[in-house]
Amino acid sequence: MSTPTTDRHPADRPASSGPLIVTEDETLVEHLLRLCAAAGTDPHLLGGAPPSRDLWESAPLVLVGDDQAERCAGLGRRAGVLLLGLDLDDCEVWVRAVQLGAEHVLFLPDAQAWLLDRIADAAEGVGPPALTVAVLGGRGGAGASTLACALAITAARAGHRTMLIDADPLGGGLDVLLGGEGTGGLRWPDLAGSRGRVNGAELAKALPELHHLTALSWDRGDTLTVPPEAMRSVLAAARRRGGLVVLDLPRHLDSAAGQALEQADTGLLVVPAELRAMAAADRVSSAARMRLSDLRAVVRVPGPAGLAGPEIARGLGLRLAGELPQEPGLGIDVERGAPPGIRAKGPLARFCSSFLDEAMPPVAADGGGGL
Repeated sequence: MSTPTTDRHPADRPASSGPLIVTEDETLVEHLLRLCAAAGTDPHLLGGAPPSRDLWESAPLVLVGDDQAERCAGLGRRAGVLLLGLDLDDCEVWVRAVQLGAEHVLFLPDAQAWLLDRIADAAEGVGPPALTVAVLGGRGGAGASTLACALAITAARAGHRTMLIDADPLGGGLDVLLGGEGTGGLRWPDLAGSRGRVNGAELAKALPELHHLTALSWDRGDTLTVPPEAMRSVLAAARRRGGLVVLDLPRHLDSAAGQALEQADTGLLVVPAELRAMAAADRVSSAARMRLSDLRAVVRVPGPAGLAGPEIARGLGLRLAGELPQEPGLGIDVERGAPPGIRAKGPLARFCSSFLDEAMPPVAADGGGGL
């Protein structure tokens, strides 16, 4: 178990990097120390007197026992204050929560699973979740993997923290498309047993780093599926890292791919401007929209019959994300190990830049994205 920083009489000392715990209730302390140990963080335990304002304001998360609520009520409002109790029948706790300015009232041990996630979020320094974009092909060979790679490459070049996740076990491996099949790091078979909470920072460190992004792909072995629980845990960890997560999904949604689609914010359905592709894409669209409301069409042009992007999108009942012209030399680039989107002025990269400019906030001037 982690050893907490304790301070029965506050002094001018730096706060722990973990949450601030303010209580003298020994049962509550026992619960909270166990949860902090499970989250891998060292709390600052304080009792006997209210914390200093500096300590109160600087802690990433403040856990106030109900026995100390009145003492802490005058310290000022801040985000991340939780009021904790053990007595579910005490109705007055809600009054004290309002006086304290608490975000939530939690009763232990009932709420310990939710609280564990919140403590772990604070320990990881979790901010806004990543924008998660799922890319699917309207038919075989539509170019979904190409667009997924290009989105990730373009985002990383712009300074966004980026993770590319290959959820299509039969797609040949996005690490190959990125020219990094020999790069060390974990692949899906290594993570198939993942359950519960996965640390986002540790996940990123363990994956291959290619072109300033992290990528999770398949190896060349026989594993062709991962349990939906593993997909849920890994993708949740990736989203907690912030920035952009790009998912390359198969047209046929197995249970793991379906789980991934449910966590996506936006979907891009790549459709060649052909009647037969449009018919196939309609089936993919129907299945995808059962799990994702914001699905948009990306139409590859030109088509043999002169169909335009708006016509294809209208026929599918989808919003048009844009038209994607052919890019000369793309196939040769990929064969030589240069990934899609690497040409910053090519039509593929221009489409991706336009989409990301609309969908994502600009990177801070200090370049705070990174891996």
